[in-house]
Amino acid sequence: MSANLNHIVLVDDNETTSFLNNRLLGRLAVADQVSTFSRADEAFEKLWGDTGSPAPDLVFVDLKMPGISGFEFLELYNALPQPVQDKTVMAVLTTSMHGADTARVAQYPNVEYLTKPLTEEKMRKLLEKRFQ
Repeated sequence: MSANLNHIVLVDDNETTSFLNNRLLGRLAVADQVSTFSRADEAFEKLWGDTGSPAPDLVFVDLKMPGISGFEFLELYNALPQPVQDKTVMAVLTTSMHGADTARVAQYPNVEYLTKPLTEEKMRKLLEKRFQ
């Protein structure tokens, strides 16, 4: 896989998961920069607050986190103006395969749903689907 993304963001309160995903993305060399956040509210503020920094190409967010959950993060993202949303691919990355969670995520157009762990194969498919 070639590096074609500028910035990927991982939002997950599990440090081990974030570490492993960061290592995988580094090994695959798919992005110039990978950022990790353990809190969804901090991630949202940093990414879409009054920072003036460019929007990330891809954001992975876990659903079940303390503070703002992944679902609340998706609500905030969904409230952004459409041109802002169009710059970033949003992907839920979760252990949950519960039907209620998948149905709830399906209500958001253009949000990908992946189950943990993130693998090279899942990353390749996502890149082919959303970045070709």
